[in-house]
Amino acid sequence: MYLLRRTAVWLSKWRGGDLPAVADQFGRQLFGELNYVREAENCRRFEGLYEGWDAIRVSSPCTPLTRKRVLVTEWVEGTKGPWKYDNGIRMVQLGLKCCVDQLMRTGLFHADPHRGNLIKSSDGKLTFIDFGMMADIPEEDRYGLIGLVIGLQNKDLPLVTENLLKLGFLKDTAQLDQLIPRLRMAIKNSTGGSGKASDMNFGKLQAELDEISRENVLQFSTPPFFTIIIRSLTILEGLALSVDSNFRLVRGAYPYVLAQLVSPDDTGVETPASLTKLLVRLLTVNGEGKRIEWERLRDFLRLAEKGVKQDAKKGNSDESSSRKTVELFFKFLTSKTGLFLKTPLVHEVAEAIDGMASVGEANLLRVSRGLIRPFPGGNGPVNKQRMEDLGNMLDMIQSALIESSKSEQTQPGNGAIGIVSGVVATERLEVFAVYLREIIALVSDERRREDAAPILAEVQSVSQMVAVEVLQIRGSRAMRSVLNFRPPFSSRA
Repeated sequence: MYLLRRTAVWLSKWRGGDLPAVADQFGRQLFGELNYVREAENCRRFEGLYEGWDAIRVSSPCTPLTRKRVLVTEWVEGTKGPWKYDNGIRMVQLGLKCCVDQLMRTGLFHADPHRGNLIKSSDGKLTFIDFGMMADIPEEDRYGLIGLVIGLQNKDLPLVTENLLKLGFLKDTAQLDQLIPRLRMAIKNSTGGSGKASDMNFGKLQAELDEISRENVLQFSTPPFFTIIIRSLTILEGLALSVDSNFRLVRGAYPYVLAQLVSPDDTGVETPASLTKLLVRLLTVNGEGKRIEWERLRDFLRLAEKGVKQDAKKGNSDESSSRKTVELFFKFLTSKTGLFLKTPLVHEVAEAIDGMASVGEANLLRVSRGLIRPFPGGNGPVNKQRMEDLGNMLDMIQSALIESSKSEQTQPGNGAIGIVSGVVATERLEVFAVYLREIIALVSDERRREDAAPILAEVQSVSQMVAVEVLQIRGSRAMRSVLNFRPPFSSRA
């Protein structure tokens, strides 16, 4: 190990990348493999984190018999991968979901998920063994990596740059103009020429990043923790490709990533600050937390529902995907994680309601030829952007309530006007029927009433806050009218 590190220091003079840090990380992993007491402890930790997963099993260590050079674990009957046909795909999906959870929630990362360490047990569960190569990934790095993946998937260059800096790939933005074209070429090469993150091959991506470092022209280095994750994902990808040659890891993992983001587990633990920062950056306009990015939220929910649907297939749930999407939407908005959306939601809905009322008052004033005048504070300026945002929100809920096969054929509305004109009558009747069935089911099912109680309480709270803000908007406008005072600049113009 000493010689390896000295070689890394020597090589770093001629090529980029933090090779000594990579060598140090490799050394920690290697010596961790040789300490069986530590491996048994890792096994216990991993087992405690995933004992609640019905489809995941861990080969439990026998701690009293384990020594530094002797490891005793539970014997598991089963077959090692690759597994054929549908069972193989299911095992890969389980491994992928567990890997995403390690990155998103626990931070305890299994760095060696090759086919010898993954067993399909006799009862059909995916069993993990060998916990020598493990890594604790810090929260900041985990969510930075998720932000990088989402930025690549959505071709969001500012988000990609922000997370490259945060994760340590770049020290500053001095060479950004040179690096971005090189990274685009690396992504294109690692996706088979498509340039889509969903087609990415992690083995090729690692080779491309190494090539950038070897060129030693740009101040670019791969963080040691990222090397471990890429290695693990490359191993898992190889296992998946042996089952399905068309499998792509990002495409398979992306719904699980988004499901973790928008379907949090509120267990009394505070939402990590890094997660809140990432979500504010992703789901509000310009990352400012003032207006909701409805189009992206809608896209996230649709993809996240696919991840939730995979879980439903493993159980015996008979709920429709429409219902699950609606529940996912409201669960996120009423969770601690989605709390940051409450203030912009109230503000946008209040301004949209005021705008719709003002449109109606203006029409009434025109039709009556000035005879019927609005109350003081009425007939104010209309914020078209707020109206469009409200239309996007209604469009999202409507799309969720229409069966998935039909929603794929329905073009998204373009604002409140687009929704009214773009949705055919039969679909509106279907939406109304779904609403009616949901209300009847909620009223008649005691369990569902109890489950929905927190959501209904939050909806009531938001409704009250919206009503108060609408009154404040109109009251302020009425006061200015009475005083015959108009500000030189209107924030809602």
